[in-house]
Amino acid sequence: MNVLCNIALAANTSWYLYNFRKNTILSLKRCGYNLFVIAPRDNYTPKLIALGVNYIDIKIDSSGLNPFVDLATCFFFYRAFKKHRIDLVLNFTPKVNIYSSLACYFADKVKVINNIAGLGTVFTADSFLSRIVKLLYKISCYKVDFIFFQNEEDRGLFISNNLISKSKTFRLPGSGVDLNRFKVSKVERSEHLSFLLACRMLRKKGVLEFMEAARVLKEKYGEKMEFNMLGFLDDENPNYVKMSEIQPWIDHGVVKYLGVTDKIEELISQHDCVVLPSYYREGVPKFLLEAAAMGKPIITTDNVGCRDIVDDGVNGFLCQPKNKQDLINKIENLFLLSDTDYTKFCLASRKKVEREFDEKIVIFKYIEQINILLNNSLTDSETYN
Repeated sequence: MNVLCNIALAANTSWYLYNFRKNTILSLKRCGYNLFVIAPRDNYTPKLIALGVNYIDIKIDSSGLNPFVDLATCFFFYRAFKKHRIDLVLNFTPKVNIYSSLACYFADKVKVINNIAGLGTVFTADSFLSRIVKLLYKISCYKVDFIFFQNEEDRGLFISNNLISKSKTFRLPGSGVDLNRFKVSKVERSEHLSFLLACRMLRKKGVLEFMEAARVLKEKYGEKMEFNMLGFLDDENPNYVKMSEIQPWIDHGVVKYLGVTDKIEELISQHDCVVLPSYYREGVPKFLLEAAAMGKPIITTDNVGCRDIVDDGVNGFLCQPKNKQDLINKIENLFLLSDTDYTKFCLASRKKVEREFDEKIVIFKYIEQINILLNNSLTDSETYN
């Protein structure tokens, strides 16, 4: 047991930690670690506390560029680490990766594990902001003991830019998926095929391309096809598609907007196929993992992170990023599958996730690396069940 070791998990929302890292938290608790979670307070904070962890509130401006606010965030991390005598911090989400790691320059006994779940576009763009982000990553990485990546492209980028040595990195199969929660719903082809897009309504997630493909295919096939969208809107953020842009498509019966949900598995089960035409620099999209676990064929782009989930022509189809016609063709290919081939796609999706993306694989690697850094022996395998 590791009751004397204090471990913190930090992210930019309590929602993220509860929805994406709940089973990691429970597994670490079973290992005997004393757990802290550091995240801004939101509707999911009480759910986190109910897991039996110590909660630390923090202010994080996830998309802001005010250096004084970010400096205050860094200082808060430092104070939290010192006050609670944190031995190791497991960081998630971009700003937390940077500012929590920087804080450990001064709280120098804290071991640091960062998680890179896709770099978006700021890191890879050629701009002043991109150069600042790269510099901050470079400085913060001096203190980092280990980094988990979700795809080889991001891992290679960090190594080639000399941000970290290869020996201190490992590629995980995304954030994994809970196979007990996301079970196969149905593998029979419906007469009328329904397609679901679920993501933050960012332009670079391919939202506009999805709606345009829906328009073309609805004109050709009518009510035999249904297109639905699910996810967070932010009309104040120019990177998001606004509701005023979506509404005309809804009014003309092209798509339906389903809002947001805490029970994504219920909506996935009601659809025949999922679509994510993203050209955003993804980690491994959680939505696609969950849908594949439920036996859904996948249509997504031949893009960083997305392509990892699809064996083209086996459990779905890959289309070219920002290529509307190719997206239309791939959706139509899925629609025209025979009943037998559709069922084969469904079963292949589930088998791929069971083989490559089981959440237990991810949790095992976390605990293995934590124990290495804290010089603890690896606990019994039942810890990860």
